[in-house]
Amino acid sequence: MKKSIIWLLTCVMAITFGALLYFQIMYLENMVKMRDAQFSEIVLKCLSSTSAYLEKMETMHFLKEDVAVLQSAMIEIEDEGHNQYSLSREVIDSINGMLSQQTNELGLKSPTIVPPVNPHGKIDNVQSHYRSMQQTLRSQYMYQRGLLNEVILSILRDAGNRPPKERADSTIIRDYLRNELESSGLTMPFYFSVTNARNQLIYSTRDYQLGTTKNLYSQTLFPNTGAPLRLNVEFPQKNKYIFSSVRFIIPTLISTLILLIIFLFTIIMAFRQKKLSEIKTDFIHNMTHELKTPISTISLASQMLSDPSVRKSESSLNRLSSVISDESKRLQFQVEKVLQMSVFDNSDASVKFSEINANSVIQNVVDTFKIKVEKFGGSITSDLSAENSEVTVDQMHFTNILHNLLDNAVKYRDENRPPQLSISTSNPNPSTLQIRIHDNGIGIKKEDLKRIFDKFYRVPTGNRHDVKGFGLGLAYVKKMVEIFKGTISVESDFGKGSTFIISLPLA
Repeated sequence: MKKSIIWLLTCVMAITFGALLYFQIMYLENMVKMRDAQFSEIVLKCLSSTSAYLEKMETMHFLKEDVAVLQSAMIEIEDEGHNQYSLSREVIDSINGMLSQQTNELGLKSPTIVPPVNPHGKIDNVQSHYRSMQQTLRSQYMYQRGLLNEVILSILRDAGNRPPKERADSTIIRDYLRNELESSGLTMPFYFSVTNARNQLIYSTRDYQLGTTKNLYSQTLFPNTGAPLRLNVEFPQKNKYIFSSVRFIIPTLISTLILLIIFLFTIIMAFRQKKLSEIKTDFIHNMTHELKTPISTISLASQMLSDPSVRKSESSLNRLSSVISDESKRLQFQVEKVLQMSVFDNSDASVKFSEINANSVIQNVVDTFKIKVEKFGGSITSDLSAENSEVTVDQMHFTNILHNLLDNAVKYRDENRPPQLSISTSNPNPSTLQIRIHDNGIGIKKEDLKRIFDKFYRVPTGNRHDVKGFGLGLAYVKKMVEIFKGTISVESDFGKGSTFIISLPLA
């Protein structure tokens, strides 16, 4: 599959998942807002109902106090020289009707004004026996209405003088508000407080937090009197209640996120597999070239050996034998580099530890590699100043590590100047041997430094086609150094050269 198609599918899927997540989050947000608005509406309605109930209770309190006063308001009528007291039936019915209406709303028993009985045990019937006094009774009725208005004014005037704890009893508020909330479907704990007009605390429940504004609702009590109070109610589990009502959306949101993660992982793996496929293809091409060259040379030399004239010339025979030997070694070296990959799968089976003198092994490698460096007009120097160079490693793999690093230094040399290689050893601390291999080659770019030890990765070399390889050398070096319980790092200045630093524990 082409990379452009993969990118197109990635963009389409990313936009689709993004839109899906956006709409789900927006839906969740709108649901939370709607639930919060419904919750607030219910709570404010219950608080308003509680406030109205307290006002009715206060009105009933004053009506009960004034019943005795109203019962003593009687009309003095002079009948046949005797002073008799009677209360107009119309006035009594008016008062009893008002009391009945108020008390029925509160669910209480209505007080009743009983008309007084005259000393003779009869109620005066003003209309039937004294038609001449109708005007007088009408005037008395107006008087009683004025008296009731005066009672209402006294309620408004004296209500503010009552103690706040009597006007807003905590038990009544708690019970009535709980019943209202439960009837509306809100069964959750709440805390409340009552403050005066100056926001001074009168009383509060034990768990109420002063100064809090979170999940707090307020309602004015007795707004029509001169000393209103304020009821503040807090719901500590409001957020839990709201989110519990929309929790069914959470699984779908989590499922979408899981699908998005799987999608991203799949895309990343697809790109990695495509890149690995390209690397393997390049690896096969390089391997074919690396193996084909020595095989062709050996084949050509073998054909020349079959020529009788060549067999008669001892110098030609020696030269061809040397070519065959060199190319065989080269072929063997290339095959060994491929077989070195088995170290990544089964490192213990191919490593045989022994204690060696690193300075001695390094010096032998330098002497062997000097001919190859001089072939390009360069030189290699060594500074083996480490006083203690005894390490426990596999000598063959340790030698291969040095050869790989020196071979890379020659491969990636700067064509404009002869290669200058140096290798040194030191003891930065009493338990470590440090090996530094420096060259003046083309160097490594910063973006490539973190990947040069990856398997099959080869540093780009521009338009140069003479540098061949499998991309296994540095990966093999890093793996073996780690098996030796050491570390390897690289310092490079692009265009000036590189330095590989190997640190190994001393034996």
